[in-house]
Amino acid sequence: MKHDSIIAHEGYPFIIFSLVIAVFVAFFGIIWLTILFALITFFIIWFFRNPDRYFQEEEKVLISPADGKVIKIEDVALNGSISGRFKKISIFMNVFNVHVNRAPYNGKIEAMNYHEGKFFSANLDKASLDNERNEVMINIKDGRSIWVVQIAGLIARRIICWMNVGMTIKKGERFGIIRFGSRVDVYLPEDSRISVKLRDKVKAGQTPLGFLS
Repeated sequence: MKHDSIIAHEGYPFIIFSLVIAVFVAFFGIIWLTILFALITFFIIWFFRNPDRYFQEEEKVLISPADGKVIKIEDVALNGSISGRFKKISIFMNVFNVHVNRAPYNGKIEAMNYHEGKFFSANLDKASLDNERNEVMINIKDGRSIWVVQIAGLIARRIICWMNVGMTIKKGERFGIIRFGSRVDVYLPEDSRISVKLRDKVKAGQTPLGFLS
């Protein structure tokens, strides 16, 4: 299925609903409500925007899976649904960022783990483990794995993934969306060389995060 329209499909019901209300109140001449719902409609269109992104292809370059700000870079050792030693990069997405997520590297979707959870603010450390989240494992051609974790935030209430286990995915390809403010954690092989720094602004499908060894 293609997900390359300029507005993510998941946004259309919200846009239509808000637009219908704007037209309805305009019909009755309620100016302030008309302006309010026109602004809400514009915001929803802006939130669900789905721009094309381009990057200069280079072997072993890892691309950001999300728009937002880098809030954490650390080495981790995990023993759970995600297991192993990784370099973890956390990206916080506010409501003004593009929320369509993209693959950081070419590979095959080997596993997907959905966890129900809470809705703490996505910039908190505990959001990685306590919040509702969807873990996507990408197996790259040398046998190593990259995990991309979509995490719901304080007001995000829906995580959507367009991929299924067994599908192949290309670097920069769109694979899902999170509604209304959230976070994406990416777990890279532990010997990866990271090129971003804390508080850097990144763009999904465009900004390099680092390089595979």
